Amino acid sequence: MNESRAAIRYAKAILNQAVQNKVTEAVEKDMRSVVQTISDSKELQELLASPVINGEMKKNALLAVFSGSNSISEGLISLLVNNKRVSLLKDVAEKFIILYEELKGQDIALVTTAVPLTSELEAKLLKQLTTITGNKVTIKNNIDESIIGGFVLRVGDLQYDASIANKLNGLKREFTNSL
Repeated sequence: MNESRAAIRYAKAILNQAVQNKVTEAVEKDMRSVVQTISDSKELQELLASPVINGEMKKNALLAVFSGSNSISEGLISLLVNNKRVSLLKDVAEKFIILYEELKGQDIALVTTAVPLTSELEAKLLKQLTTITGNKVTIKNNIDESIIGGFVLRVGDLQYDASIANKLNGLKREFTNSL
Protein backbone atom coordinates (compact mmCIF):
# COMPACT_ATOMS: atom_id res chain seq x y z
CA MET A 1 0.00 0.00 0.00
CA ASN A 2 1.19 3.47 -0.77
CA GLU A 3 2.69 5.14 2.33
CA SER A 4 0.75 8.35 1.75
CA ARG A 5 -2.57 6.53 1.47
CA ALA A 6 -1.87 4.65 4.68
CA ALA A 7 -1.04 7.92 6.46
CA ILE A 8 -4.30 9.47 5.24
CA ARG A 9 -6.29 6.49 6.50
CA TYR A 10 -4.74 6.68 9.96
CA ALA A 11 -5.24 10.46 10.02
CA LYS A 12 -8.93 10.13 9.06
CA ALA A 13 -9.47 7.52 11.75
CA ILE A 14 -7.81 9.67 14.41
CA LEU A 15 -9.77 12.74 13.28
CA ASN A 16 -13.05 10.81 13.48
CA GLN A 17 -12.19 9.59 16.96
CA ALA A 18 -11.19 13.10 18.06
CA VAL A 19 -14.45 14.56 16.70
CA GLN A 20 -16.51 11.89 18.48
CA ASN A 21 -14.73 12.60 21.77
CA LYS A 22 -14.85 16.39 21.19
CA VAL A 23 -11.09 16.82 21.61
CA THR A 24 -10.10 17.87 18.10
CA GLU A 25 -8.22 20.98 19.18
CA ALA A 26 -6.17 19.08 21.78
CA VAL A 27 -5.29 16.37 19.26
CA GLU A 28 -4.44 19.00 16.64
CA LYS A 29 -2.07 20.64 19.13
CA ASP A 30 -0.47 17.24 19.76
CA MET A 31 -0.12 16.56 16.02
CA ARG A 32 1.52 19.95 15.44
CA SER A 33 3.89 19.13 18.29
CA VAL A 34 4.67 15.74 16.71
CA VAL A 35 5.46 17.30 13.32
CA GLN A 36 7.62 20.03 14.86
CA THR A 37 9.49 17.69 17.23
CA ILE A 38 10.24 15.06 14.59
CA SER A 39 11.29 17.73 12.06
CA ASP A 40 13.66 19.31 14.58
CA SER A 41 15.21 16.08 15.90
CA LYS A 42 17.56 14.08 13.70
CA GLU A 43 17.86 11.48 16.48
CA LEU A 44 14.09 10.97 16.60
CA GLN A 45 13.96 10.59 12.80
CA GLU A 46 16.69 7.94 13.00
CA LEU A 47 14.88 6.17 15.85
CA LEU A 48 11.67 5.94 13.83
CA ALA A 49 13.45 4.70 10.70
CA SER A 50 15.72 2.20 12.46
CA PRO A 51 14.92 -1.45 11.78
CA VAL A 52 17.28 -2.50 14.59
CA ILE A 53 15.36 -0.88 17.45
CA ASN A 54 12.30 -2.92 18.38
CA GLY A 55 8.80 -1.50 18.42
CA GLU A 56 8.38 -1.53 22.18
CA MET A 57 11.50 0.61 22.67
CA LYS A 58 10.28 3.05 20.00
CA LYS A 59 6.86 3.19 21.66
CA ASN A 60 8.35 3.89 25.11
CA ALA A 61 10.64 6.58 23.71
CA LEU A 62 7.81 8.28 21.79
CA LEU A 63 5.43 8.16 24.75
CA ALA A 64 8.16 9.70 26.93
CA VAL A 65 8.85 12.45 24.37
CA PHE A 66 5.15 13.20 23.92
CA SER A 67 4.08 12.67 27.52
CA GLY A 68 1.10 14.78 28.51
CA SER A 69 -0.50 14.29 25.10
CA ASN A 70 -4.16 13.46 24.68
CA SER A 71 -5.02 9.76 25.07
CA ILE A 72 -6.05 9.63 21.39
CA SER A 73 -2.60 10.87 20.36
CA GLU A 74 -0.92 8.32 22.61
CA GLY A 75 -3.24 5.66 21.18
CA LEU A 76 -2.09 6.59 17.68
CA ILE A 77 1.53 6.00 18.69
CA SER A 78 0.62 2.60 20.15
CA LEU A 79 -1.42 1.68 17.09
CA LEU A 80 1.36 2.61 14.67
CA VAL A 81 3.90 0.63 16.70
CA ASN A 82 1.63 -2.43 16.89
CA ASN A 83 1.00 -2.29 13.13
CA LYS A 84 4.73 -1.77 12.41
CA ARG A 85 3.98 1.61 10.82
CA VAL A 86 5.63 3.89 13.37
CA SER A 87 7.79 5.41 10.62
CA LEU A 88 4.55 7.03 9.34
CA LEU A 89 3.99 9.04 12.53
CA LYS A 90 5.07 12.40 11.09
CA ASP A 91 3.13 11.83 7.85
CA VAL A 92 0.00 10.88 9.78
CA ALA A 93 0.33 14.00 11.93
CA GLU A 94 0.74 16.21 8.83
CA LYS A 95 -2.28 14.61 7.14
CA PHE A 96 -4.32 15.03 10.33
CA ILE A 97 -3.54 18.76 10.39
CA ILE A 98 -4.57 19.13 6.73
CA LEU A 99 -7.82 17.19 7.28
CA TYR A 100 -8.61 19.21 10.39
CA GLU A 101 -8.02 22.49 8.54
CA GLU A 102 -10.39 21.30 5.80
CA LEU A 103 -12.97 20.38 8.45
CA LYS A 104 -12.76 23.93 9.81
CA GLY A 105 -13.33 25.35 6.30
CA GLN A 106 -9.70 26.18 5.72
CA ASP A 107 -7.38 24.88 3.04
CA ILE A 108 -3.64 24.45 3.06
CA ALA A 109 -1.94 25.25 -0.22
CA LEU A 110 1.40 23.52 -0.71
CA VAL A 111 3.51 25.67 -3.01
CA THR A 112 6.80 24.18 -4.16
CA THR A 113 9.27 26.66 -5.59
CA ALA A 114 12.98 26.70 -6.37
CA VAL A 115 13.48 29.75 -4.12
CA PRO A 116 11.43 31.01 -1.15
CA LEU A 117 8.30 33.03 -1.97
CA THR A 118 8.52 36.77 -1.37
CA SER A 119 5.90 38.23 0.96
CA GLU A 120 4.44 40.24 -1.94
CA LEU A 121 4.06 37.15 -4.15
CA GLU A 122 2.66 35.14 -1.24
CA ALA A 123 0.01 37.82 -0.62
CA LYS A 124 -1.04 37.80 -4.30
CA LEU A 125 -1.19 34.01 -4.32
CA LEU A 126 -3.18 33.96 -1.08
CA LYS A 127 -5.73 36.40 -2.52
CA GLN A 128 -6.18 34.33 -5.69
CA LEU A 129 -6.48 31.05 -3.80
CA THR A 130 -9.08 32.49 -1.42
CA THR A 131 -11.11 33.63 -4.43
CA ILE A 132 -10.82 30.29 -6.21
CA THR A 133 -11.51 27.99 -3.25
CA GLY A 134 -13.94 30.17 -1.32
CA ASN A 135 -12.20 29.11 1.89
CA LYS A 136 -9.56 30.64 4.08
CA VAL A 137 -6.22 29.42 2.74
CA THR A 138 -2.87 28.95 4.46
CA ILE A 139 0.25 28.72 2.32
CA LYS A 140 3.05 26.29 3.08
CA ASN A 141 6.11 26.93 0.92
CA ASN A 142 8.38 23.97 0.16
CA ILE A 143 11.74 24.64 -1.47
CA ASP A 144 12.87 22.17 -4.15
CA GLU A 145 15.68 23.37 -6.40
CA SER A 146 15.14 20.46 -8.80
CA ILE A 147 12.08 22.19 -10.31
CA ILE A 148 14.54 24.82 -11.62
CA GLY A 149 11.97 27.64 -11.66
CA GLY A 150 8.25 28.31 -11.66
CA PHE A 151 6.09 26.57 -9.07
CA VAL A 152 3.96 23.55 -8.26
CA LEU A 153 0.72 24.39 -6.46
CA ARG A 154 -1.31 21.77 -4.63
CA VAL A 155 -4.61 22.51 -2.85
CA GLY A 156 -6.50 19.44 -1.70
CA ASP A 157 -6.73 17.04 -4.64
CA LEU A 158 -5.90 19.68 -7.25
CA GLN A 159 -2.38 20.21 -8.53
CA TYR A 160 -1.08 22.80 -10.99
CA ASP A 161 2.47 22.26 -12.22
CA ALA A 162 3.99 25.39 -13.77
CA SER A 163 7.59 24.38 -13.11
CA ILE A 164 10.40 24.71 -15.62
CA ALA A 165 11.36 21.07 -15.00
CA ASN A 166 7.83 19.97 -16.00
CA LYS A 167 7.95 22.07 -19.17
CA LEU A 168 11.38 20.65 -20.07
CA ASN A 169 10.07 17.10 -19.53
CA GLY A 170 7.13 17.93 -21.82
CA LEU A 171 9.50 19.12 -24.54
CA LYS A 172 11.62 16.01 -24.10
CA ARG A 173 8.53 13.80 -24.55
CA GLU A 174 7.51 15.73 -27.69
CA PHE A 175 10.96 15.34 -29.22
CA THR A 176 11.08 11.65 -28.32
CA ASN A 177 7.62 10.97 -29.77
CA SER A 178 8.33 12.86 -33.00
CA LEU A 179 11.43 10.83 -33.84
